[in-house]
Amino acid sequence: MSTFENRRWLVIPTTLTGSVDFTQVLESGLGQLRTSVDGTKTFIKYEINIVPEDYVVTVPNPETREESSYTVTAGVYGRPAIYSEEYTEYNHQEILELLATPEWTQPMPNRE
Repeated sequence: MSTFENRRWLVIPTTLTGSVDFTQVLESGLGQLRTSVDGTKTFIKYEINIVPEDYVVTVPNPETREESSYTVTAGVYGRPAIYSEEYTEYNHQEILELLATPEWTQPMPNRE
Protein backbone atom coordinates (compact mmCIF):
# COMPACT_ATOMS: atom_id res chain seq x y z
CA MET A 1 0.00 0.00 0.00
CA SER A 2 1.30 3.42 -0.96
CA THR A 3 1.83 6.17 1.59
CA PHE A 4 -0.09 8.42 -0.77
CA GLU A 5 -2.98 6.09 -1.57
CA ASN A 6 -5.50 8.92 -2.03
CA ARG A 7 -3.15 11.51 -3.51
CA ARG A 8 -3.36 12.26 -7.23
CA TRP A 9 -1.28 14.33 -9.61
CA LEU A 10 -2.76 16.02 -12.67
CA VAL A 11 -0.43 17.00 -15.51
CA ILE A 12 -1.66 20.15 -17.24
CA PRO A 13 -0.28 22.62 -19.79
CA THR A 14 1.60 25.52 -18.17
CA THR A 15 -0.78 27.85 -20.03
CA LEU A 16 -3.47 26.82 -17.49
CA THR A 17 -1.57 27.72 -14.32
CA GLY A 18 -3.50 30.97 -14.00
CA SER A 19 -6.70 28.92 -13.71
CA VAL A 20 -5.52 26.81 -10.76
CA ASP A 21 -7.39 27.53 -7.52
CA PHE A 22 -4.57 26.99 -5.02
CA THR A 23 -7.08 26.50 -2.19
CA GLN A 24 -8.06 23.21 -3.88
CA VAL A 25 -4.58 21.72 -4.34
CA LEU A 26 -1.57 20.97 -2.15
CA GLU A 27 0.70 23.60 -3.71
CA SER A 28 0.37 27.09 -2.27
CA GLY A 29 1.18 29.06 -5.41
CA LEU A 30 2.77 29.25 -8.84
CA GLY A 31 6.28 29.23 -7.39
CA GLN A 32 5.83 25.66 -6.16
CA LEU A 33 4.95 24.19 -9.55
CA ARG A 34 7.55 22.04 -11.27
CA THR A 35 7.64 22.21 -15.05
CA SER A 36 8.70 19.78 -17.71
CA VAL A 37 12.14 20.27 -19.25
CA ASP A 38 10.66 22.14 -22.21
CA GLY A 39 8.45 24.27 -19.92
CA THR A 40 5.17 23.30 -21.58
CA LYS A 41 3.72 21.13 -18.78
CA THR A 42 3.34 21.21 -15.03
CA PHE A 43 1.37 19.24 -12.46
CA ILE A 44 -0.74 19.81 -9.40
CA LYS A 45 -1.39 17.40 -6.56
CA TYR A 46 -4.47 16.89 -4.42
CA GLU A 47 -6.18 14.38 -2.19
CA ILE A 48 -9.22 12.44 -3.32
CA ASN A 49 -11.83 10.45 -1.43
CA ILE A 50 -13.05 7.31 -3.18
CA VAL A 51 -16.55 6.19 -2.21
CA PRO A 52 -16.88 2.65 -3.61
CA GLU A 53 -20.65 2.34 -3.14
CA ASP A 54 -23.63 4.45 -2.15
CA TYR A 55 -24.39 4.66 1.56
CA VAL A 56 -26.97 6.37 3.74
CA VAL A 57 -26.09 8.79 6.53
CA THR A 58 -28.64 9.46 9.26
CA VAL A 59 -28.20 12.48 11.51
CA PRO A 60 -30.35 13.79 14.34
CA ASN A 61 -31.53 17.39 14.36
CA PRO A 62 -30.22 18.76 17.68
CA GLU A 63 -33.28 20.99 18.16
CA THR A 64 -36.11 18.64 17.21
CA ARG A 65 -34.33 15.32 17.76
CA GLU A 66 -35.88 14.14 14.50
CA GLU A 67 -33.60 12.14 12.29
CA SER A 68 -32.97 12.98 8.68
CA SER A 69 -31.11 10.92 6.12
CA TYR A 70 -29.22 11.54 2.94
CA THR A 71 -27.40 9.31 0.49
CA VAL A 72 -23.72 9.67 -0.31
CA THR A 73 -23.33 8.55 -3.91
CA ALA A 74 -20.42 6.36 -5.01
CA GLY A 75 -17.72 8.27 -6.85
CA VAL A 76 -14.44 10.13 -6.57
CA TYR A 77 -14.52 13.34 -4.56
CA GLY A 78 -11.92 16.04 -3.92
CA ARG A 79 -10.68 16.76 -7.41
CA PRO A 80 -10.00 20.46 -8.04
CA ALA A 81 -12.17 22.52 -10.37
CA ILE A 82 -9.44 22.50 -13.02
CA TYR A 83 -9.67 18.68 -13.26
CA SER A 84 -10.58 17.41 -16.70
CA GLU A 85 -10.39 13.94 -18.21
CA GLU A 86 -8.59 15.70 -21.06
CA TYR A 87 -5.46 15.65 -18.84
CA THR A 88 -3.86 12.56 -17.35
CA GLU A 89 -4.30 11.92 -13.63
CA TYR A 90 -1.53 9.87 -11.98
CA ASN A 91 -1.17 7.96 -8.73
CA HIS A 92 2.07 8.11 -6.72
CA GLN A 93 3.95 5.32 -8.51
CA GLU A 94 2.89 6.58 -11.94
CA ILE A 95 4.02 10.16 -11.28
CA LEU A 96 7.40 8.94 -10.00
CA GLU A 97 7.88 6.99 -13.21
CA LEU A 98 6.84 9.99 -15.33
CA LEU A 99 9.15 12.39 -13.51
CA ALA A 100 12.11 10.06 -14.09
CA THR A 101 11.75 10.41 -17.88
CA PRO A 102 13.83 12.81 -20.00
CA GLU A 103 10.70 14.91 -20.52
CA TRP A 104 10.80 15.90 -16.82
CA THR A 105 14.39 15.36 -15.69
CA GLN A 106 17.48 16.52 -17.55
CA PRO A 107 20.32 13.99 -17.60
CA MET A 108 23.24 14.65 -15.30
CA PRO A 109 26.34 15.87 -17.14
CA ASN A 110 29.24 13.43 -17.39
CA ARG A 111 32.08 14.26 -15.04
CA GLU A 112 35.41 13.15 -16.37
